[in-house]
Amino acid sequence: MMFENIEAIFFDLDGTLIDTVPDLAVAVDSMMRGLGLPARGEDKVRQWVGNGAEVLIRRALADDMAGQAPDDLTASAKPLFDAAYEANLFVHSRLYPGVSEGLTALRAAGWRMACITNKPARFAEPLVEQIGLGGFFDVVLGGECAPRKKPAPDALFMTAQRLRVDIHQVLMVGDSQNDVGAARNAGCPVVAVPYGYNHGADIRTARPDAVIQSIAELPALLKEVA
Repeated sequence: MMFENIEAIFFDLDGTLIDTVPDLAVAVDSMMRGLGLPARGEDKVRQWVGNGAEVLIRRALADDMAGQAPDDLTASAKPLFDAAYEANLFVHSRLYPGVSEGLTALRAAGWRMACITNKPARFAEPLVEQIGLGGFFDVVLGGECAPRKKPAPDALFMTAQRLRVDIHQVLMVGDSQNDVGAARNAGCPVVAVPYGYNHGADIRTARPDAVIQSIAELPALLKEVA
């Protein structure tokens, strides 16, 4: 079975473990005000997240998914976004239901775990600590830490090397096409959750190996093949 011989579990962050959109939207709208441009609001930001901070900034500036914002405007906007998000990193962000229970059960069962995100490490690492997840992960890898972001497999290979596990013995858990794509490109199985940030598309269309409604369901899924 596809989940046999798993030695480590890699989790995406935004949209999988934590709903970060409320704080990201605050940062985006603060950035827009600083540039004298209209606020975009949480609903739009929820559709735009998932490809890293710079892509989110470009989408906000262009007010569309294509994100074809001028480079000079993006360069002016980025420090405004960074400052606003750093000040509002963990104000409204919350764990999704079942995350704490699921990770606690996995850790108790002895699974090695890592968090791989397209979010910059300067934001990902303190967010993981502040929200109480730091003790679960052996590695937290930000988007700029690997040569290419997900859906490229670079971050998965790098993390597997750090944990000294074979990539084929890794299970990726995420919420988006980027996560499924990264797992496929790395050659490891992938489980998806349906509630996250996949630009409004049903994650089942990406054909993950399994879909679970909550991280709390993952220990039982793995126990079935243990």
